[in-house]
Amino acid sequence: MLVCGVFGTLVALERAVALGQAWAFLGPAASVAGTAGLLAGLPPEAAGWAYVLAAATLCIASLRTMQLQPAPFTASLAAGALAWLYGSVMWARGAAIPDLVGWWLAFLILTVAGERLELSRLTPQRRGGLPLYAAACGLLLAGAACGLTDRAGAALAGTGLLTLTGWLVRHDIAVRTVRRDGQARFMAVCMLAGYAWLGLAGLALVAQPPSETAFGYDIALHAVLVGFVMSMVFGHAPIILPAVARVRIPYGPLLYGPLVLLHASVALRAGSGLAGWPPGRRWSGLLTVAALLAYPICAAASKRFGRRLRPLSSRRAVP
Repeated sequence: MLVCGVFGTLVALERAVALGQAWAFLGPAASVAGTAGLLAGLPPEAAGWAYVLAAATLCIASLRTMQLQPAPFTASLAAGALAWLYGSVMWARGAAIPDLVGWWLAFLILTVAGERLELSRLTPQRRGGLPLYAAACGLLLAGAACGLTDRAGAALAGTGLLTLTGWLVRHDIAVRTVRRDGQARFMAVCMLAGYAWLGLAGLALVAQPPSETAFGYDIALHAVLVGFVMSMVFGHAPIILPAVARVRIPYGPLLYGPLVLLHASVALRAGSGLAGWPPGRRWSGLLTVAALLAYPICAAASKRFGRRLRPLSSRRAVP
């Protein structure tokens, strides 16, 4: 539900708004319908076909975007959408989550990485960057095709994640913007912290393949979904939500609080898994929920404090 119902809806909605075509909004609508069906108790297969419709619509929208703007980053976004479609078809046809989750992870990773690839054009281009990016994506998709529960599939996907992490750290604009102040630094911190978890997920798949231990599977999923993707959401929300939902999220230093809680929850999950401490996994889940609840609260508080401080700063500026 997290991948298709939450992240899938957000990605499909963002793509529909960017494309500006009414039919593209069928994607997020179908994703919401599938999630509502799951919450209402419908069989997963029934809700799965709603997600298939959502993913298929996103694929068409992404391919249309690639047609209008041929570029490596639009190809990455389209590949991510196709990965979501393939995984959703597998789920609707009754496949087990561990057998298809590689495709869903590829959907999210290629989507985020594609957006970062677009922004990397703002920095001086380094030789070999694009071939390295393509190789990382190819390894990730090959691992998804084999399945993360397969030793070779886990090794391929893990190597792809490690390669992609290296590319992001070397080419992403966040490496530069983290030296700035305010919202630019906050976004960069979210990005760089997420890349650390992406690399850890790759390391876990290679060193602790899910075919041999449940720990590798568990930490890879949480590192990608919570540590990487959710961190991206925290960082991009002040920019995406005003454009998509006309909801303004002002930046304030208070937003670092939920971000710290979020990454602490993933660290606790990984640490409790290594130590064999089951209560730590439950506490990790509670910390994640606390971070998600704290984010809008801190955003609202930042907006209120901003209104109070603005008149003060204006008065001080008067000579």
